[in-house]
Amino acid sequence: MQDWIYTGLGLVLLLLAGDSLVKGAVNMSLRLGVPALIVSLTIVAFGTSAPELLISIQAIWDGVPGLALGNVVGSNTANVLLVLGVPALMATMHTSECDTRNSYLQMMAATALFMVLCFLGPLTWISGVILLTALAAMLIWAFVQAQSHRATAVAAEDDEDVEGADPNLGWPKISVFLVLGLIGLPLGANLLVEGATNIARDFGISETVIGLTLVAIGTSLPELATTVMAALRRQADVALGNVIGSNMFNLLGIMGVASLVGTIPVATEILRFDIWIMLGASLILIPFVYLRKDINRIWGIALSAVYVAYLFLVLT
Repeated sequence: MQDWIYTGLGLVLLLLAGDSLVKGAVNMSLRLGVPALIVSLTIVAFGTSAPELLISIQAIWDGVPGLALGNVVGSNTANVLLVLGVPALMATMHTSECDTRNSYLQMMAATALFMVLCFLGPLTWISGVILLTALAAMLIWAFVQAQSHRATAVAAEDDEDVEGADPNLGWPKISVFLVLGLIGLPLGANLLVEGATNIARDFGISETVIGLTLVAIGTSLPELATTVMAALRRQADVALGNVIGSNMFNLLGIMGVASLVGTIPVATEILRFDIWIMLGASLILIPFVYLRKDINRIWGIALSAVYVAYLFLVLT
């Protein structure tokens, strides 16, 4: 029972601390005059992925690297099937109005690179350098593209549209948000990893499976909440862009940093099954990206059903 409490408490702390860190970092950057575009591409992306990053680092330090790898692979699968499926049950997402082709190609390139590195053997510091270099290149490309299209990228210019931005937030509150985030994230990660690892051992389940299911769903909750609100506000571009951006950052940023912290062995079951499910989930986005299909309730039911079936197969 104690391990379940630790896991639940750790998850809540991660979610609250991650949100606090994003608010503090975004508002501090904007107050210092950093362009909103740069904040969106870097600080917000890092802040919303901070729970996954801290989980991965903590798992490696605790000697359970399988949980770190399972968390990223499972999160990317959940981001497509669950994070897009559940909101579609509530409201149709008009993705036919969005143009995410370039971002999607980058995500698929990141997926291919990650898969190649996994099949070449354990992820080492060399893998980390390669992944982080790819991330840097993609961020630079995105910045250059956004700069050349500033006339149409109104949202990028508007500080009010940056996630976590609050024009009325003063320096004292910004400082509190930053401190709470920086303290809460490592504490929550430690509790969640310890609780999840003990639960896995008690039930004879591998750390990799726990990472693919329990931890992956938990750390995907911020993306799910963002996408639900985007769907209800009819902001399909935010919903689809959130998933594509999060998946790309998970593969390149989180696994890149985690590989620098310690060597991550790639479990056989990941190579035989889960990594292909992750690839398949990514390919499911093709109709929405290239054929301009809307994600309606039928698609929502289908995506959610596939994810439930996947969880059943993993757990059995």
